[in-house]
Amino acid sequence: MSDRLKNLADAGVSIWLDDLSRDRLDSGNLADLVATRSVTGVTTNPTIFAAALSRGSAYDSQVAELADQGASVHDAIRALTTDDVRNACDVMAETFRSSHGVDGRVSIEVSPLLAMDTDATSAEAVDLWKTVERPNALIKIPATQPGLAAITATIAEGISVNVTLIFALNRYRAVIEAYLDGLEQAAANGHDLSSIHSVASFFVSRVDSEVNKRLDAIGTDEADALKSKAAIANARLAFELYQQSFGGERWEALAAQGANKQRPLWASTGVKDPSLPDTLYVSELVVAGTVNTMPEQTLNAFADHGEVHGDMVTGSAADAREVMDRLEAAGVSYDDVVATLEAEGVEKFTASWTELEDTVRGQLDQASTS
Repeated sequence: MSDRLKNLADAGVSIWLDDLSRDRLDSGNLADLVATRSVTGVTTNPTIFAAALSRGSAYDSQVAELADQGASVHDAIRALTTDDVRNACDVMAETFRSSHGVDGRVSIEVSPLLAMDTDATSAEAVDLWKTVERPNALIKIPATQPGLAAITATIAEGISVNVTLIFALNRYRAVIEAYLDGLEQAAANGHDLSSIHSVASFFVSRVDSEVNKRLDAIGTDEADALKSKAAIANARLAFELYQQSFGGERWEALAAQGANKQRPLWASTGVKDPSLPDTLYVSELVVAGTVNTMPEQTLNAFADHGEVHGDMVTGSAADAREVMDRLEAAGVSYDDVVATLEAEGVEKFTASWTELEDTVRGQLDQASTS
């Protein structure tokens, strides 16, 4: 067991792996990470599946079976990815039970091609939930404007949701509202609120990448002094919003019915600037009741030299607001940054989905002719 990762878990941070593949499942690697790296959940996205399916031979036999059945590209992707998620859910089942449903979660995302279509997103979320058929699955829905109503509709069906691609504080506020609306509708629909869980995936490192690019273009000493400060400040303000939102009469009424808080999840926590400490977005965002989902490289880095210095988030909002105010004064528009990042995020996941389709199409064609 990694002592450093155990220290992180003991500080109240749920450690989730931001990766999944058939090789990782078949080799027992995921089970080993649960046993030795304090991993208590898994997140996936189209980019992860595209990479997994494009390398090695782990999927060859299933692809051949699907080709023999005349499966479409869409149906093949659905079978390949949901099988991986279902099997990962089974690996995480004991964690799910021992944490009373808080952890042991495995996320699978609706097609990013549907990110701007509320009804289609809602329908696919229900279909994915039924296909995976595991209580510890989380259906990932992007926090686009059309996605908000889909989040509410999916929660209202009693389905647990991972809301992804959140950059803006205002959008995060709307995500929390969509969750609360969904819980109220779920209760009216007769669902057990205690069985519904959700996380809100607030992206971190991409904020610094975009802001730093703008600060470099400004080129002043003040701009240089603000580099690599925006992402952590943004996340700390998000946590303040979380604390404010899950209180008061509305929340207390839901909590009395067994509702669970929608935990903040720090996503995109791998450092993209090599000049920064490679565990920066883990150590600086330690606070109980949150999730940090990490690529394996970051997980291993923290296991090797990561440090836990206590709660780094609670009470930090005033300093975080000062950072944001200085960025605006320096000429960096927060609203433009987060709008750019959301658009790019949808575009990147769409490109990965297209790559995934092309990969599976090619493998089906090859299997059909061999």
